[in-house]
Amino acid sequence: MLHVLSYPRNCQPKGPGYIRGPGATGASLMAWYRNWFGTRYYTLLYGHRDEREAKAWVDMILDRLHVPEGASVLDMACGRGRHARWFLHSGMRVTGVDIDPASIAEAQANLPNGEFHVHDMRDPVGNGQFDLVCCLFTSIGYFDDLKDEQRVFDAAFAAVRPGGHFVVDFMNTARVINDLVQLEELERDGIRFTVQRGVENGVIVKHIAVADGSVTEHFQERVKALMPSQLEEMAKAAGFLIADRTDGPVPTAFDVDVSGRYVLWLMRPLS
Repeated sequence: MLHVLSYPRNCQPKGPGYIRGPGATGASLMAWYRNWFGTRYYTLLYGHRDEREAKAWVDMILDRLHVPEGASVLDMACGRGRHARWFLHSGMRVTGVDIDPASIAEAQANLPNGEFHVHDMRDPVGNGQFDLVCCLFTSIGYFDDLKDEQRVFDAAFAAVRPGGHFVVDFMNTARVINDLVQLEELERDGIRFTVQRGVENGVIVKHIAVADGSVTEHFQERVKALMPSQLEEMAKAAGFLIADRTDGPVPTAFDVDVSGRYVLWLMRPLS
């Protein structure tokens, strides 16, 4: 099984500014994302992240914030709707956005009661119409420029109503780096995965070799090693109040040495 602190999720912002692979230029900038997240290998590698885990996250958020049935939820970087499913199951009105058209198509087909859109999460969705905005499973940290990360927080602030909440689930970066498993080999359904991990210029990188019969393919994941202080600075700059910092999905107090996740609980001021 993969290490519990692994990353990132099934989303990636489009357009200029995202983190590129070494030597990538022009049209190849997004190759690592386009060639990886849409494959069956990605699903095999991360398939252990099951519905129970997604339900645990949603239940924790709704219980902790006392979100009433019928509240409006924006799931930023929703992927295939793993969390959106349980928000809907709990009686929420759900809008999901993700940059991957295939993921959005699958989410809409499987969850017809939700509303799903192909959308760059740096751009605002609505104008203060959501009671709750969530960005779960390390869905930020893909940009070269911190100004683009800031735009995600700004977009969330614009989307949530005054008094509403924004929940950001990120990795505990310090512990990920400290506990980094540099080399891991595993097999799923007859497919051999060799995963090499490292930190390159402030970016946590996975190099993934997939041996499928006589063919070996190579993929990559890259996410910026953002620290809690950086995320909190961006949240404050957007206008949010910081309500709490916890682990997840069990919301114990955040401890940099112990916590597997860094969950930032934010609120838009009433005025």
